[in-house]
Amino acid sequence: MSKEEDNKAIVGRWFTSFWGESCDLGIVDELAAPDMLLQYSLHEPRRGHDDIKAFMTDFRAAFPDLAFGGAADLIAEGDHVVGRWIGGGTHTGPAFSDFLAGSLPAGSGRTMRFSGTTVLRIENGRIAEEIGLDDGVTALQQLGLLRAA
Repeated sequence: MSKEEDNKAIVGRWFTSFWGESCDLGIVDELAAPDMLLQYSLHEPRRGHDDIKAFMTDFRAAFPDLAFGGAADLIAEGDHVVGRWIGGGTHTGPAFSDFLAGSLPAGSGRTMRFSGTTVLRIENGRIAEEIGLDDGVTALQQLGLLRAA
């Protein structure tokens, strides 16, 4: 397999095991570089295994049905892999204050479903960066944190 195919396989496993219907936090230790950067527009940037695991633990506690899946084939060039995705969940868990635009009270019952594109950089067989551009405006409107114009 080519370097690009290897990198796509790593990202495919990451998307399925970290962002899929259930989360295996062990995948962070297996596939993420120790100082991995995870950055999306709705949240503060996260760095390192412990911070990324804490982020996902809190996110899934607040949104127990949280799940994201691929919306197109992965594209790879050199050390970078690009993926399009769609997903979301319903806030039925504890209060959640991780959104930069505000927080949700416990069990708000609000559902978000949105899409985005993510660029991941692979370094020495590990994910060094995951930087995503998402439709955060849609998610925040659905959650009642941002009013539609």
